[in-house]
Amino acid sequence: MQEIEKLEKAAGIDPGDNGKQYELALAYIGAGRYSEAVGVLDGLLEKDYRNVNVLYSRGVAHMSTGNYRQAGQDFLRAVALDRDFLHAYKNLGFVQLTMGKEDAAVGTLERALDIDPSYVDAYCLLGDVYIDMGEYGKAKAAIEKALELEPDGAEPHCKMAMYCLSQGDFKGLRRQHMILKELDPALASQIGGLFFDET
Repeated sequence: MQEIEKLEKAAGIDPGDNGKQYELALAYIGAGRYSEAVGVLDGLLEKDYRNVNVLYSRGVAHMSTGNYRQAGQDFLRAVALDRDFLHAYKNLGFVQLTMGKEDAAVGTLERALDIDPSYVDAYCLLGDVYIDMGEYGKAKAAIEKALELEPDGAEPHCKMAMYCLSQGDFKGLRRQHMILKELDPALASQIGGLFFDET
């Protein structure tokens, strides 16, 4: 908390210093103080409405509070200004999925993969989208690609666990659970607590 107070003081001393204001907004996001972050980021966008990083950060703050429509608008503006902003595509895809716009999410994530065919996060999220659409073959292919690119990544193994669950494949789910015990014990514990007797 002291770090935020220092940043607030620095930003208050020199309110014209956009860098200090942005640093404060990021600290607010990190601390879960999203509405305060949005207030600071709104001020920065009034000075420069084309600042891609500020737009993206405001989108993250809005997404974190469930304000998906505004988050989506911010991410859309970010990718319109920077066509190579992979994380903005990924978050836009997540927002579209959350709002039930699966086809739009697929298009967004495919654009990200056109830019970087090795972007693991996009394959992982694409797996989620296809599971939601009931297109399990495509979901499996996307998740397998993520695993091929990042065999020791917790996120691809978590997505494969969710795929196994969607298929009623508890043997596969247990296998992924055992792998996740090594890669991400906290995540494995959540899965184990829900589906397996870990006593």
